[in-house]
Amino acid sequence: MTEATSLLLPVIESSVNEPMTIALVGNPNAGKTTLFNVMTGLRSKTANYPGTTIDHRQSTIVLDGTPHQLIDLPGAYSLEGLSPEEEVTRDVLLGKLGAKEGPDAILLVLDATHLTRNLVFASQVLELGKPTLVALNMIDEAERDGLQIDIEQLQAELGCDVVSISARYGRNLDALTQRLGALMRRESKAAPCASAAVCGGCGGCQYASRYRWASDLTHRSVQDSFGERTRVGESIDRFVTHRWFGLGCFALLMAFTFILIFWLAAFPMEFLDSMFALSAQWVGAWLPEGNLQSLITEGLIGGVGGMLVFLPQIFILFFMITLLEDSGYLARAAFVMDRLMYRVGLPGKAFVPLLAAHACAIPAVMTSRVIDDRRDRLSTILIIPLMTCSARLPVFAMVVALIFPGNALMAGLTFAGAYAFAIIAALLISFVFRRTILPGKTKALVIELPPYRVPSLRNALTTSIDQSWLFIYKAGTTILVFSLILWFLATFPKTEPGALPPVWQDRLAQAEQTGGTEAYQIALAQAQSEYSIAGRMGKFIQPIFAPLGFDWRLSVGVINSFAAREVIVSTLAVLYGAGDEESGLLGSLQQATNVHGERIFTVPTCLSLLIFYIFAMQCFPTLVVIRKELKTWSWPAFQFGYMTLLAYVSAWVTFQVSSYLIERY
Repeated sequence: MTEATSLLLPVIESSVNEPMTIALVGNPNAGKTTLFNVMTGLRSKTANYPGTTIDHRQSTIVLDGTPHQLIDLPGAYSLEGLSPEEEVTRDVLLGKLGAKEGPDAILLVLDATHLTRNLVFASQVLELGKPTLVALNMIDEAERDGLQIDIEQLQAELGCDVVSISARYGRNLDALTQRLGALMRRESKAAPCASAAVCGGCGGCQYASRYRWASDLTHRSVQDSFGERTRVGESIDRFVTHRWFGLGCFALLMAFTFILIFWLAAFPMEFLDSMFALSAQWVGAWLPEGNLQSLITEGLIGGVGGMLVFLPQIFILFFMITLLEDSGYLARAAFVMDRLMYRVGLPGKAFVPLLAAHACAIPAVMTSRVIDDRRDRLSTILIIPLMTCSARLPVFAMVVALIFPGNALMAGLTFAGAYAFAIIAALLISFVFRRTILPGKTKALVIELPPYRVPSLRNALTTSIDQSWLFIYKAGTTILVFSLILWFLATFPKTEPGALPPVWQDRLAQAEQTGGTEAYQIALAQAQSEYSIAGRMGKFIQPIFAPLGFDWRLSVGVINSFAAREVIVSTLAVLYGAGDEESGLLGSLQQATNVHGERIFTVPTCLSLLIFYIFAMQCFPTLVVIRKELKTWSWPAFQFGYMTLLAYVSAWVTFQVSSYLIERY
C-alpha cells in the first residue's frame, strides 16, 4: 500500500445562510437513528424516494440560526449496493435520487466498540469528497470495555473532524452540534484524508484492502487498557445462544411480548372502542335518520374506527421489537434460529428478510436480494408471506379477543402460538420445497453479534410512533375508501319488509314483540344488508366458505381482504353494524347471530378464521412485488395457489375437528 496522499475534503460552496442538506449515514446498529432522534426530537417525517419502498426519515435542524435538512439514510455496510437499503444510501449520496445532486455535507456515525468494521464503510464515504463530520458514537461503552481511542490520531488520518459522543445519554452532543455548524459555515478544517491510501482515492479497491487499512488504523488509534473485553456478554451468550436453551429463551421472550401486548393494550383498546361507539351514537342522534346517518355511523365511524381500535397493540408490538433489537438480542435470535433454518433448507441470510416480513412482506421480498444464490432466494420468497405481518395483527387480535374476552394471559399465549405456528409451518414448507421443487444445498449464516446495550426508550418510542402513523394513514386512506364502498354495497338496494322471505318476516315479528321498535330496526337492517348488493355477492360465494364455518358476511370479508389483509376488520365492522352498537366492534361480533338466531362467531368459527389468515396470501400488492423481483408470474401464481389451498384445507380441518370436540365434550 502506498503512503497517504494529500486528498483534501472540500468546503461547502454556498452562502452562509442558505439552507442545505446533511446526510446522516453509518453502519446498522451504530446508533445513527438514536442520534437522529435526539437531534430532531419527534419532528421528523417518514417518506421514501420515488421508485423505492425503503423508508428514510428527514427533519429540519437549526444551526446558528439557519435551518438545514437532516436526512437519516438506511444503515449500510458498503456503498456497493448489496441490499435495497444500501442501494438507496449509495444513490442518495451520489445524487441519483432526489432533486439535488447529493447532500451538501455528511454526518458519519461510527460505532466506537466496532471501529474496524465501521472504518471500512467510512473509507468509502470519505472518498466521495463531501464535507464530512464524524460522530464517534457509544464512546461510553468503549470506555467501559477499557478502550482508549486517540481522537486526534483519527482526525489526522481521516482528514475531518471527529467528535466522541454517546447519543443514548446525550454526551458531547453540544460539541457535535457546534462542529456541525462550523462545517456548514465553511470553517471546518481540510486535512489529508488517509483513506486515500487504500487505493489512491478512486474508490474502486477491494474489500480486503479496505479492511486491512481499517484494521491498521484501529491498531494505531485504540488502546485496550483491560487487555481483554468484558466477559459478561459472553457469559450471557452461553445461555441465550445455546442449542436448546436459546430456543426456549426465544419462545419465552416472544410469549412474554404478546402477553404484554394484550395486558397493556386492554385499557386503551376498550377506551378507543367505547369512544368510537359513543361517537357513532352522538352523530346518529344529531343527524336525521336516513342514508347520511348510516354512511357516517356505519361506513365512516364503524369501518375506520373498527380498525383504529387495534392501534395500541400495533404501538406496543413495535416498541417491544425495537427494544429487543437495540439490546442486541435479535442478532442472537438469528444465530439460534440459523441452526433450525439450515436443516430445513433455508440460507442463513434468509433470517433478515423473514424477520422484516413480520412488519411487511413487501420490503422483506426486496430485502431478499442480499441472498446470492437464486434457488436460496426463491425458497425464501415463497415462504415470506407466511410470516405474521403487521397487517395480520388486527385480524389476530380481533379473533383472539372473541375467543378469550377479558383474559389477557390466554389471549397473549394464543397470539404467540399463532406467530409460532406460522413460523413452524413456513419451515416445514421450506423443508418440503427443498426436497421436491427446489433441491440443493444451502449456505450457512455468517453474522457478527453486536455487544449488549441498554436499549434506547426514545428510539423505541419514535419507531413505534412512526409505525403507528403509517397504520393510521392506511386506515385513513385505503381502509376508508373500502369502508365507504362497502357501505354502499351493503346498503343498496333496500328491500321493503314485506318483500323479505318468510323466515325474516317471522324474525322481525319476534324482534318487535320481545325488544320493541329498536330491536325491530336492528333486525330489519340485518335483513336488508343480507339482500343488498354485498349480501347477494356474499350469498353467491358463501357455499365455498360454508365448510369453514363462515357466513356470507365473513365470506365477503375474506374476498375484500385480498386487497389488504386488515380490510376484513373494517368489512366486518360495516356488515355487522359496529357503528350502531354501544359495545363497539367486538361487542357487535360477539352478539352477531344468523337468521336462525344462532351465534356466528363460535369458538370453531374463530379458530377456523385464525388458521385461514395464518396461511392465506390475501395481499395482492405482495404478489405484484414478487412478480417484479422474479420477472415472471408463474411463481407468484404458484405461491397464491399453494397458500390458498393450504389455508382452506387447514381451516376446514380446524373447524370440523373443533366442532366435533365441542359437541362431544
